[in-house]
Amino acid sequence: MTSCVDHTLDMELASPLGERILVPTHLLYRSQDPLAVQLLFQDGLQGPVPWVFARDLLAAGTQTLSGDGDVQVWPDGSGREALLHLLLSSPHGSAHLTASLPAIERWLHRTYRLVPAAREIEALDLETHLAQFLDGAT
Repeated sequence: MTSCVDHTLDMELASPLGERILVPTHLLYRSQDPLAVQLLFQDGLQGPVPWVFARDLLAAGTQTLSGDGDVQVWPDGSGREALLHLLLSSPHGSAHLTASLPAIERWLHRTYRLVPAAREIEALDLETHLAQFLDGAT
C-alpha cells in the first residue's frame, strides 16, 4: 500500500534580472520512498519538472543552511512571513526559489506523521525492492 502526503503552493523564482516569477509547485512525499521528497515545478511548456532530494535535507534547511551539493536550503525571517530559500543547481544552470516557510513546515510535519524520522528504513521494504530488481535482471 502506498500512502502519500502532497501539497500545492506557489514558489517564487528569482530571475537573473531580479524579477520574481511565480512557479506553481507540487510537494510530494510517498511512504514507499520514505527518505526522499519530490518537488514538481509546473512548466507551462514542458510539463512538470521534478527535483528529488532527501527529506532530512529539507527538514534541516527549515532550521539552518543545509546542503552543499546541487540542493541548498535555508530559512529567512520569522513568523508567518518567514521564507524558505531553495537553491537548485545542475549542469544546465541554477534556480533560486523561495516559499512560505510555515507552509513547508506544516507539510513536512504531515510527512513525519506518515513515516516518523526513525522509521524510514522499516518503511523502505528493501526485500520487495531487491526481489523486483533481481526478477528484472534474469
